[in-house]
Amino acid sequence: MEYLVSMTTHVPGGTPEEAVQDIRAREAAHSRELAAQGHLLRLWRPPLQPGEWRTLGLFAAADGDRLEEVLTSMPLRVWRADEVTPLSPHPNDPPPTPGSGQKAAEFLVTFTLAVPPGTADQTVEDTKAREAQAAHDLAGQGHLLRLWTLPDGRALGLYQARDATQMEAILEALPLAPWMTTDTTPLSPHPSDPAIMYPPDMASAGTP
Repeated sequence: MEYLVSMTTHVPGGTPEEAVQDIRAREAAHSRELAAQGHLLRLWRPPLQPGEWRTLGLFAAADGDRLEEVLTSMPLRVWRADEVTPLSPHPNDPPPTPGSGQKAAEFLVTFTLAVPPGTADQTVEDTKAREAQAAHDLAGQGHLLRLWTLPDGRALGLYQARDATQMEAILEALPLAPWMTTDTTPLSPHPSDPAIMYPPDMASAGTP
């Protein structure tokens, strides 16, 4: 099962900078281990306020208890609060694409669908079918990387685009766009992101 984890770190006041750098180095090393074990899939930095220290992570674990063991094993957990969101498969989730997530800016997009009352069932079915085809096409173009269902029934997508303007145009062109509201979070690269540590060309060559 996959989980999106929002990790917010608060370093206690008076902590020596040497101690901070030491634990960050150990965190990076442990992240590499978790990535090699298949538990840590991706890491990003969302937009941050001055002085804020927050990371978004995509993790995989057998269940919530195992995920908690994984998160507890991370050195920064002593200073960190984690907010866990379980992710369920979405029928339009594309298959993995080699090289995805590394050539353009990435965005997390939350979709809230509200079909207007009185809309004919056939219209809804037809529009959802066109949405599924659009998702397939966007995946083939390298824009849609992943798609999940959130616990409350909304959808969460991981996209990549040239910039925010192109991302907005992609969302506006979706067949379900007239019935959806979206919340887009731009993502910045994280130095411990497994996509950086283990790019597909290295993985295919057997690099550990």
